[in-house]
Amino acid sequence: MTIMAICKFTGKKRAVGNNVSHANNKTKRTFKANLQKVKILDEQGRPTRAVVSTKAIKNGAFRKPTPRKIQLALAKAEGK
Repeated sequence: MTIMAICKFTGKKRAVGNNVSHANNKTKRTFKANLQKVKILDEQGRPTRAVVSTKAIKNGAFRKPTPRKIQLALAKAEGK
């Protein structure tokens, strides 16, 4: 599986525009989206890695898996 530089939830990706100088000279440039690799829970509830924009992280567009330390603490509490 290849991880592409595009957000799985918002569709954000690299945009193209111009650098414009004071003399109005234009050169091509790219605007990169703020994408992060995070662990998310897929449709079956399994943790997987995905490329997600920070806007999707802030909006809570997905569920993150519970940390291992908390899972162990919950299992220990249920056992008692």
